[in-house]
Amino acid sequence: MMIDFSVAICTFNGEKRLPDVLDKLKECCAYTTQLAIDAEPINWEIIIIDNNSKDNTAKIVQEYQADWPATYPIKYFLEYKQGLSFARERAIQEAQGTFVGFLDDDNLPTRNWIASAYNFGKNHPQAGAYGGRIHGDYEVTPPNNFDRISLFLAIGGSSKTICYTAPENSLYYKKVLPAGAGLVVRKQAWIENVPQNLFFQGRVNGSLVTAEDIEALTHIKKAGWEIWHNAEMEIYHRIPKQRLEKGYLLKLMRSIGLSRHYTRMLDLQIWQQPFVSLAYMANDIRKIVMHLLKYRMVLRTDIVAACEMELLIGAFFSPFYIWKRALLKLNKS
Repeated sequence: MMIDFSVAICTFNGEKRLPDVLDKLKECCAYTTQLAIDAEPINWEIIIIDNNSKDNTAKIVQEYQADWPATYPIKYFLEYKQGLSFARERAIQEAQGTFVGFLDDDNLPTRNWIASAYNFGKNHPQAGAYGGRIHGDYEVTPPNNFDRISLFLAIGGSSKTICYTAPENSLYYKKVLPAGAGLVVRKQAWIENVPQNLFFQGRVNGSLVTAEDIEALTHIKKAGWEIWHNAEMEIYHRIPKQRLEKGYLLKLMRSIGLSRHYTRMLDLQIWQQPFVSLAYMANDIRKIVMHLLKYRMVLRTDIVAACEMELLIGAFFSPFYIWKRALLKLNKS
């Protein structure tokens, strides 16, 4: 049987989170089965990439495999190389579908998510990747004005479908790309254009510096594929209270800022990079000063304003961080 769509769940120590995701995917099974009565069936699979978990993740998967619709099989693979980029690359290699939809182990898809994802890709043959709407499922109430930074926790998305890479949206493209949560890629576009060893590997060894989603999407975009936002695809992203604590948010935003230089340079020729880098640094200084003038009286009490400042500071220091990291990788090789 030919597989149309592969759901890839990359997980690390996900025994407590995976069951809720798989329960939602069982609802997707029922939905696509019902659709097949009046339309062409969608043949899809679930691929779980266990990124070297130390808990009972494998056992949980085995329990679900024992009582799961055979039409939509669950497959399990163990990936020893630590890091989300390695887990996703393994998922691409193992997936049999034309499209691969990435769900994190804290992403809960709506029952029509797979159908909406597959039909969109089929109807947009130039789409190399596309994301959808991501709703926050918060354990506790987020800080005031949290919507200003919620995108950085993979929450948001327009209620309208849009092509980020269309000429009329070129400025919008430079500001935002689909998040990795709920991202769907055309397998061909990934295999032909995304390096197997990305510069960013994911959140490993306590580091929150991560931009592997933007890195992969930029390679796909540079090859001429379209990048879309499909408003009909919806997931709920669970945010535990620990991720809304001030210390975590400040560290996250500084880490995201530190990744900025690399992603800013990806679209440029080598000769352009020094000049553009200096321009970005000057603009980052300007933004820091403007932000400080606007929020200086509340930076200690306004978590969102403090997070925005950490992002700007991280972005300014990003070239130095990236150069140092590149030299360390070069020395190791």
